[in-house]
Amino acid sequence: MTDNQGGITGLLLAAGGGRRLGGRPKALLEHRGRLLVEHAAAVLRTAGCDRVHVVLGASAEEVRRRADLGGCVLVDNPDWSEGMGSSLRAGLDSLSGTGAAAALVSLVDQPGIGPEAVARVLAAHTDERSLVCAAYDGTRGHPVLFGSAHWAGISSSATGDRGARAYLKAHEREIRLVECADVAEPYDIDTAEDLTHLE
Repeated sequence: MTDNQGGITGLLLAAGGGRRLGGRPKALLEHRGRLLVEHAAAVLRTAGCDRVHVVLGASAEEVRRRADLGGCVLVDNPDWSEGMGSSLRAGLDSLSGTGAAAALVSLVDQPGIGPEAVARVLAAHTDERSLVCAAYDGTRGHPVLFGSAHWAGISSSATGDRGARAYLKAHEREIRLVECADVAEPYDIDTAEDLTHLE
């Protein structure tokens, strides 16, 4: 897999089991007539990611069976129950050997973040040392772009549900924030109450 030389791969973390949703995997929730995982993958493609890798975990077989993810690389994370950190590691590992210059990481449970915000973050990429985060009224959020020079450091520090938080804190001065509050809403679908955001 070398056809992504120098490009940016979208890395969609979609492995969560929806513990606070009564065990309903977020990837299989419906939004605007399609599964949330399909919606999120389409956002990354529309925004301009050269390729999309989707990390699956909870109910992975059902997601593979029901979701239309043609053209995406599906990555299984057998350790998904350990938290987002394991999915981030699995996703970054899947980019090894692809020649991708950067990974743009997005979360399956943030349907309020559309192609406009993702495209802004992509446009801020410069080289393999890039660290770019969307910001909402100055507060750092997703999506996050990691140049390839950061992948090993992120993988070694990504544990539990913290994902890349520790790495980003240690490299705060290198982060470029891209304001997206005018085009996106960064809410999460975590609880039954949050389901009102889905259409």
